[in-house]
Amino acid sequence: MRTANTIAGLARTGMYLIMMLTGGLVLGACTTTTIDEFRQGVTGINAGESVVILGRRQGAAYETRAEFVECVGERMASGNDGITVVPEQVFVDALFPWFEPRTAPMRSEDLQELMAQPLVTDQMAEFGLRYIVWLDGETQTTNRMGSISCAVGPGGGGCFGFGSWEDDSSFEARVWDVSSHTAVGTISADASGQSYMPAVFVPIPLIARVEANACNSLADQLKQFVQGG
Repeated sequence: MRTANTIAGLARTGMYLIMMLTGGLVLGACTTTTIDEFRQGVTGINAGESVVILGRRQGAAYETRAEFVECVGERMASGNDGITVVPEQVFVDALFPWFEPRTAPMRSEDLQELMAQPLVTDQMAEFGLRYIVWLDGETQTTNRMGSISCAVGPGGGGCFGFGSWEDDSSFEARVWDVSSHTAVGTISADASGQSYMPAVFVPIPLIARVEANACNSLADQLKQFVQGG
């Protein structure tokens, strides 16, 4: 009976600690996002015109995640003012091999040479493509601190400890105008946040939604940019 009471008491104490930790840290698991825009030309998009968002993947150190590219595209296409976005893989497959990682144009000047290919011109016209957006960036996790240990015994088991880490997302979007074969602007998004993992019997992750915030902020700014706002 004493063992049962002790376990019950520890469980109640653990729950109180979880509530206190969660209440104190939930406000801390937030993000700070900064958006910068550099405009090089006049923009605008008409009915029937579309945008494609492509991730830069030529570098050996990292690749822009396809999930992030998809997130930005879905956000730009949503809402009453949504823009038609051609899915990345559909575009790359239709224009094979010109937009494969090893052959994709690196500069806007290369776009004019690429558009000299009749098959490329015809396919882009079929998509109604007005802008190509190149996304480049990644999310890094740094400053990991603390530790969590878990154990199982005759009276039960649980995890105890505390951990925290920082996530930093840095992405850049370069916008090319297909009609003029020129670069018309660059938008960058930097988001950072602190995440926590308190554990009293059960780990409770309090995750800063860094990459999601970077996606939403960048997509909203891109939508205004290509619309000419």
